[in-house]
Amino acid sequence: MSAINIDVQRRSVLMTGVGVALAGCTNTEVLSTKSAGAPHAYGLAHPRPLDLAIQNLSRITVCLRPFRTSGPRLEIEQIAGKTVLHNYGHGGSGWSLAWGYAEAARAMVARIRPKTVSVVGAGAIGLTSAIAMAETGARVTMFARELPSESSSSKATGVWSPSSRIGFANAVSKDFAGHWEAMASRSYQRHMQYVGRLGDPVEFTPRYYVRTPSPEPPLAQTPKDGKEFLHLGRRLRSSEPPWAERAVHPFPTQSGVRGGLVMTFNIAEYTRQLTEDFLAMGGRMVKANISSIKEFAELPGRVVMNCTGYGAKGLAKDSAVIPVRGQIAWMAPQTDRLYGIFHRNVMVLSRRDGLLIQETGGSDYYGFGDDDMTSQRAEFIAAHAKVSPIFDWR
Repeated sequence: MSAINIDVQRRSVLMTGVGVALAGCTNTEVLSTKSAGAPHAYGLAHPRPLDLAIQNLSRITVCLRPFRTSGPRLEIEQIAGKTVLHNYGHGGSGWSLAWGYAEAARAMVARIRPKTVSVVGAGAIGLTSAIAMAETGARVTMFARELPSESSSSKATGVWSPSSRIGFANAVSKDFAGHWEAMASRSYQRHMQYVGRLGDPVEFTPRYYVRTPSPEPPLAQTPKDGKEFLHLGRRLRSSEPPWAERAVHPFPTQSGVRGGLVMTFNIAEYTRQLTEDFLAMGGRMVKANISSIKEFAELPGRVVMNCTGYGAKGLAKDSAVIPVRGQIAWMAPQTDRLYGIFHRNVMVLSRRDGLLIQETGGSDYYGFGDDDMTSQRAEFIAAHAKVSPIFDWR
């Protein structure tokens, strides 16, 4: 293992908080049904058009979501005298489920009462797991090839999607749905503690589903022997802001529009805030190129948490990890119009840290099994052509 120690001094986090355990009160009023249904309060009826001029394109990113047919791996294994806890394989639900799985991982090693813990991986799962362990008073060091702002998690869509490619319906355990609901509910509560924080790492922004006269043909077909993806989102509907038909809207469609508020992660700021929280609790980050799980024996502490996402396919020799390619085209932020639309299987989302355009393909099999990290400008051009007319109401 080659490693470069990043000497980050413990810094004051006055004005930004020192972690959710010390965050104090946050504004949760946004979740009330009355607030969610008030168009004047959130611009649900009168959003400004987004500027999708092609010359605004700044970059195209590609990441691989780590999918496992049986769901995420949360399991303890003894390796070279270490208690290794595997926490990876969350498909398209990494940010959404991160806190629930981090707290579950912490509970699994609670009987050991480790004083020193190593966390491998610095994405959403690694960051939250490291914070969860630091909350116990343990000395926690994160080892990762890429810093949090460089990880695959930093390239995510940034929406509350706890059921996105979480497993195959016929491959998960019988009690998986109940466990998933508990994980998702706990994650939702922890994310809520970041609502209202300086920089708005988490907030609720309007979303619109703009219908078409006939369904958009999917770009990926289910294989003949393909399995059905598990969808559990309806189990959480009672705790989320409700959606409704929007009789008043500016979109050029005669097919109807549904809209509502959705939890949105401004990932650049959320990542910075989580990193700041971790360092404020005495955590350390070390850039390290760990190529084999055998190298975990060299890491400090009795407990090592493997939070390497798609990297676990090679690191842990887990052939059950399947890549799901995801591409996002980024434009400069348009912070005076924070909302998103879904139209013709394309998502456009204006976040505080950037405006993104993403082709979803109309099927969970879109990008399934594809490990090509090359950006495809043609994919962006085709997606752009489908959604740009939606904003021609200037």
